[in-house]
Amino acid sequence: MTSIVVLGSTNMDLVAYVAKAPARGETVTGRAFRTIPGGKGANQAVAAARAGGEVAMIGAVGADDFGYRLRDVLEHSSVDTDLLRTVEGPSGTAHIVVDDEGGNAIVVVPGANATVTSLTAGDEALIATARLLLLQLELPLSVVVEGAAHAHARGVRTVLTPAPAQPLPPELFDVTDLLVPNEHEAVALTGRADPHAAALALLDAVPEVVVTLGAAGCLYVARGAEPLTVPAPRVRAVDTTAAGDTFVGALAVALAEGRPMPDALTWAGTAAALSVRREGASISMPYRTEIDAALATPESLENDPV
Repeated sequence: MTSIVVLGSTNMDLVAYVAKAPARGETVTGRAFRTIPGGKGANQAVAAARAGGEVAMIGAVGADDFGYRLRDVLEHSSVDTDLLRTVEGPSGTAHIVVDDEGGNAIVVVPGANATVTSLTAGDEALIATARLLLLQLELPLSVVVEGAAHAHARGVRTVLTPAPAQPLPPELFDVTDLLVPNEHEAVALTGRADPHAAALALLDAVPEVVVTLGAAGCLYVARGAEPLTVPAPRVRAVDTTAAGDTFVGALAVALAEGRPMPDALTWAGTAAALSVRREGASISMPYRTEIDAALATPESLENDPV
């Protein structure tokens, strides 16, 4: 078993499925609507737990039905929620439009997530026991920096997903061991139009970077090492909403288990490929047995989604 702590958001995803996303001022008719537990933090926690990790979640939900459902899905995925706070007011929500090509556009309303502005003594004690701490940017930046600094000072590997994209302070870069942006976030952080150039530029700030490239796979760069590109399995995408979080959750498990980075990236990429073949965020994430089976028979990924 591995020890992974996630300091991050929980949101209820309100998902509308359409043939084509509306342009500004346009109204379109959707084919379906679903409410699905999500949030980048909770998604990464569920992905890691399903991939075989021992996972605990730090964050907050509201005192509403969404909060109950969000906690329930984490617990049913074997995520420890002892330090997931319940606060007055609404839970966070993400309003998502998914088109028939699997693309998505998302508006996040923080809700309870905005109340997590600092660590408690219990949070600090839990983080100190972990092998990895996963962080994103859907909580207030102050607690993200505090959590990363606390982990880094105690030798806990910090893995940051810089999403939603925003400028990051030097003090956060200083305590980030592995940065995992997608290609758009890498460009936004550096101003470099090419993801490869952006990844190399980010090495001035952090020791390791993995840039996810969607269907093209991912790019890994590290100080003193040659860049490595790992292709993604070929699949027909139905919904890419959870791909990045699935990748990070599975990658965390592989790294906590001590796998070499090339193997860890291949395993995580397979997990992400499985997730895009299904609708939804947390409900689309594969279990460890599914990831291993897909690696053993990669041709199975090219079949119709399940």
